[in-house]
Parts: sequence; C-alpha cells; structure tokens
Amino acid sequence: MKKIISILVIALAFTINTNAQDAMQKDVKTVSLEQTKGEFTQKGLTLSEGSYIFEIANNHVGKDVGFVLVPKGKDATNPENHIKTAYVTTVVKDGKVEKSNTTTLTKGEYVYFCPLNKTPQYTLVVK
Repeated sequence: MKKIISILVIALAFTINTNAQDAMQKDVKTVSLEQTKGEFTQKGLTLSEGSYIFEIANNHVGKDVGFVLVPKGKDATNPENHIKTAYVTTVVKDGKVEKSNTTTLTKGEYVYFCPLNKTPQYTLVVK
C-alpha cells in the first residue's frame, strides 16, 4: 500500500511540475530572425512586453552568425551592455538555426545586430 501511495505522490508531483512548465512555456514567444550576407532580413521589430526566445537562421551567409541585443543608447561595443540571455546558445553555422535562452523585455527601445556577420544595428521597440 505504501508503494502505491508513493507512486501516486510522485506521479502527481510530476504532473503538477509538467503543467507548470507548460504554462510557463506558453507565455514565452519565439521571434524568428534570418541573416543573409551583411544583414538581417527583418529591418526592425515591435513587440509587447514579455518573455521571448530569439531564433536566428543563417541563410547561407558563408560563416557563423550570432545575435546581440542591447538597450538603445548604451555602447553596443561593450559586452557589459549586452543582454546576455538573448545570445544564441551556440553560434549559428551556415544553413542552420539556433535559439537564445528566454529573455524578458520591458517597455523601451533596443538595438540588435550580429557582430560576426557585421550587420547594421536595427531597432527593436517594446510597447
């Protein structure tokens, strides 16, 4: 009887944890961005406040690409100003897609760019 109760408790705990993780994942939105040689195809973004994962596609740039997000007005050349959760978890190889960790954005303006592919800085507005 104790084994059955233990199994039920473990199953219930797993179900509650899974449901909580599912609920958190539903609140996280994915922003898909594509890089070609020297640029992002999306020249600017407007998003709502919330949590996002950035999905970066390397559309045959010919080299690895990345993603940097910085609050607008801060020195983008200084890595201390980068929002590190927005970095892709691994560089994006030619023809591949990689994702960032979850990044929570509040109202304001940001700039995004790729230092490896030497893209311009594009504006991301959070309303």
